[in-house]
Amino acid sequence: MENDFENTTISLYGTVPDSIVDGPGLRYAVFVQGCSHHCPGCHNPESQPAEGGTETTLAALLADIRANGLVHDVTLSGGEPFEQPEACAALAAALKREGYGIWCYTGYLYDDLAGRTDPAIANLLDHIDVLVDGPFVESRKSLELKWCGSSNQRLIDVPATRRAGSVVEWQPASFSLEKPSNW
Repeated sequence: MENDFENTTISLYGTVPDSIVDGPGLRYAVFVQGCSHHCPGCHNPESQPAEGGTETTLAALLADIRANGLVHDVTLSGGEPFEQPEACAALAAALKREGYGIWCYTGYLYDDLAGRTDPAIANLLDHIDVLVDGPFVESRKSLELKWCGSSNQRLIDVPATRRAGSVVEWQPASFSLEKPSNW
């Protein structure tokens, strides 16, 4: 598998090794290059052209993620990760094997992705914990939303959705700062 990583490349717009806005907690954010959605108001318009970006191997990217001992979660964003499904699926699979949590942002709807016959898309979905789906819609933009840019987007619990056969929205784990009653 590591040999495949040495030869497999991914086109990146960039990375953020310590993101706090691309999902809960401290995360490593991977922004792929290329997106055909061209959503007006996109917060990464420079990531839209397929050409450009930086070509790197999955091995180099994985080594960079591993070197950051503070993060245990990774977010794939863009650009559009499902427009590089083979590379993103291979990266997500390797990270899941090592215990990382995986979030992914996409302008596609989950239902459309799940209905495709491309095995790389199915493989990528199999390794995602939470999928933020739907295009960014500028008229529905809200700064009140957590981890979404516009109110049409959903945070989907992918494993639960795949088990249920219908979309199950992700809910953050609740916790209390109060002392347990047995203290």
